[in-house]
Amino acid sequence: MRTSRLQLLAAAGVAVASLALTACQDGTGTRDEGASASQPVASAPSGASSQAPEESPSGSGGNGSTANGSGGSGGDASGSGDSGSKGSSAGTSGGSEDAPATFNPCNGANTSVTAAPVSRPVNHMLITVKNTGAKNCDLTYYPVLRFDEMQWVPQPIEDSKPQAVVTLAPGESAYAGVVLSAADGSGSGGATGKKLTVGFQARTPNSDGGPAAIPSLPAKGVYYDSSLTVTYWQSSMDDALAY
Repeated sequence: MRTSRLQLLAAAGVAVASLALTACQDGTGTRDEGASASQPVASAPSGASSQAPEESPSGSGGNGSTANGSGGSGGDASGSGDSGSKGSSAGTSGGSEDAPATFNPCNGANTSVTAAPVSRPVNHMLITVKNTGAKNCDLTYYPVLRFDEMQWVPQPIEDSKPQAVVTLAPGESAYAGVVLSAADGSGSGGATGKKLTVGFQARTPNSDGGPAAIPSLPAKGVYYDSSLTVTYWQSSMDDALAY
């Protein structure tokens, strides 16, 4: 009997302990359980914040990739490819403004030069240079003109500057137009030239391109005044007389 009572008391004690533990779990919980419960809550923002930088580069990387992809593939397909092609063409055009690598100046030694007044436009003269040599020659800038003992150099008409050096194959001709005097009579220092010297330039402005030419002028001479100007060398006669 005594043993049975002790067993009953022990069982009752276990039941009480179990009820106490159940009461704690149904309430606010123990501090250990609270701490363990708070750890996932604290780790979630940490995980979110650690993902944010990854998403940001990924997002920006996606945008960058799209931009680069658009810029690259789109450019290659149309924009960039065409621009590059045009740029290359523009570069070639721009580079052709300089004298060719194998530069051979046209001058009085390898050309024949004529100078003749024209009826239209009024007060204009046309200079024609024909390559009489056996190989190509190049005309740079504009002719340097001098009537008789004139002490000043006629200036070029800048609007007539071509995009490329004029290169003449054997037998080909080039032209320059000369505005002799002002059509409205506003020029000063008028004179009649009996002799004309046509000078040639080399690679750089105002450099010596070789022997000058002395074309024949009309017997009565050519009247000019302070308005005397000249075009750059042109491949077309019409272009030379367009100013």
